[in-house]
Amino acid sequence: MANITVLDQNTINKIAAGEVVERPASVVKELLENAIDAKATAVTVEIKEGGTSFIRVTDNGCGIPKEEVPLAFLRHSTSKIKSVEDLFTVSSLGFRGEALASIASVSQVEIITKTSVGLTGTRYQIEGGIERSIEEIGAPEGTTFIARNLFFNTPARKKFLKTPVTEGAHVADLVEKLALSHPEVSIRFIQNNQNKLHTAGNHNLKDIIYTVFGREIASNLLEVTAKKAEVTVHGFIGKPVIARGNRNYENYFINGRFIKSSIISRAIEEAYRPFMMQHKYPFTMLHFNIEPELLDVNVHPTKMELRFRDGELVYHMVYQAVANALAHKELIPEVSLMKGGEDKKEPMPGKKLQPSPEPFESHRLMAMNQTAVTSEKKPVEGTAFPKRLIPPMPDIVKEPDELKENWLAPSAPVSNDTTAAKQPEPVKQEAAQEAVPAQKPEQLDLFDGRLLEPQSRIRHKLIGQLFETYWLVEFSDQLYIIDQHAAHEKVLYEKTMATLKTREYTSQMLNPPVILTLNRNEEILLKRHLSVFTDMGFEIEPFGGREFAVRGVPANLFSIAKKELLIEMIDSLSEDSSFSNPGIIYEKVASMSCKAAVKGGNALSAAEANELIDQLLKLENPYACPHGRPTIISMSRYELEKKFKRIV
Repeated sequence: MANITVLDQNTINKIAAGEVVERPASVVKELLENAIDAKATAVTVEIKEGGTSFIRVTDNGCGIPKEEVPLAFLRHSTSKIKSVEDLFTVSSLGFRGEALASIASVSQVEIITKTSVGLTGTRYQIEGGIERSIEEIGAPEGTTFIARNLFFNTPARKKFLKTPVTEGAHVADLVEKLALSHPEVSIRFIQNNQNKLHTAGNHNLKDIIYTVFGREIASNLLEVTAKKAEVTVHGFIGKPVIARGNRNYENYFINGRFIKSSIISRAIEEAYRPFMMQHKYPFTMLHFNIEPELLDVNVHPTKMELRFRDGELVYHMVYQAVANALAHKELIPEVSLMKGGEDKKEPMPGKKLQPSPEPFESHRLMAMNQTAVTSEKKPVEGTAFPKRLIPPMPDIVKEPDELKENWLAPSAPVSNDTTAAKQPEPVKQEAAQEAVPAQKPEQLDLFDGRLLEPQSRIRHKLIGQLFETYWLVEFSDQLYIIDQHAAHEKVLYEKTMATLKTREYTSQMLNPPVILTLNRNEEILLKRHLSVFTDMGFEIEPFGGREFAVRGVPANLFSIAKKELLIEMIDSLSEDSSFSNPGIIYEKVASMSCKAAVKGGNALSAAEANELIDQLLKLENPYACPHGRPTIISMSRYELEKKFKRIV
């Protein structure tokens, strides 16, 4: 066995650099966070060759006194904490004291800094962890930090860097996130002598969202504001129409720090689930303020992860805040006949519309309420919608009863202009302080005197059915297209959920009973949740071995109570280990009831279509089926007239 020796400080710093300095973006992150911690109101970040050859971060913060400059480059030297107790209340972005020592150990560093009380500044140079010079110099208040030739003394690590373009993209993404996390700080980003980003530092988060993500995102935002105990959240979430195929647009910050949290992500996605298709993820830009003693950020070298003292409270708060922001908002996507703003010359294939003269056939919509909604009914905004169940948080015990209260105030409504207008001219992004320009909206606010408001029903003009699947409705210079299957699915789903929640259901006996032969896992699941199934109207009893006899089902499931469907319902409970809440089982059962929905390709009468629209008026969320597909889309008269060259 080799002799045990103590490593020298330079080697120790290089090992630490392996944890802290992964790539140029890691350096920019530490320096930019230090600038923000120094109370800077303006910061400029400049890189060349992706940051591998040159990084400069300049701020107007408090600066560093001359006698403390060399200390800043010693490992575990920091101004953020004084003792171990401070770790539990740390509120700054950086605090470990590893960053500057690690950066200096693998690059050629120069720092120029001046405090407000100093007559002159200080210029300090250190290369590969070895001090080169320190001198007085004239300088403005603040700090300029320059790092050249990253990994110049560790060529093996330099080989693992990607191309300058890729490394530069990582830096740009990092700068954007820090700009979004601190709208009070003006941040400029320069890459290869070109200005890439400049925020105003005017505290306006929506301005920065527009600057970073563009017009489409900024014009489809819903505001979120909530507070509970020591936790507050504010910011914006996107309408489902701007959903993406990955989680790159799920952004949230805790006490100004960009964080990844499975708890917060799960809460956001569960709240969005009724509004979006599977494998689609929302846009979120949420800022959390949480008392530092409720957090542990000292769990990862890059401080990208943290632990919550009360993760369940955070989960339910996030879920309810996002759900409230989405509730009762119009979420009908508006489609365009134009592609990229250009009028295509090829004809559109079509099919003759078929008005349906046949009489009302009640058996097609037997599960729907036969009482039609009239124009004399109360407005939708006065309707008492059933409260949505909050799904359980993963790996956490059931929510306490007091957390189930609706203690969050609804988010501020976002009004949308529904008038059709010409497409606006492109807006340059340089002026971050400018308000987000008006434009032809992607979605219409139908709960503000629009299509699905009861008093608007008398003005609906039912045109006919297309492809025996889609119903066309003319209303207020818009053409609305309703998918009868998706719409009926949603009607049945919410009707079933309301019945299960109020326990106003009846059982229907099956003769002969349905015999289920289950495997071991299915048997365990059924026995675990048997009391819940019984409460819902199922009558299930052992039939010998691993067989069970289903002798009764809820009345609304009677027409579809087939063996395969019942096993599918039980199997679906095993998809998630967190099913400790009966509400989740209710949702599974309600999803199964959608199997009874009228299918596409089934011709409906005009009376049936009108009744389907009437049923949509009563729903909490009539805009997406339980699987996230839209029930209604719209097309403006402007788009049609432009297609027919009435508008040039």
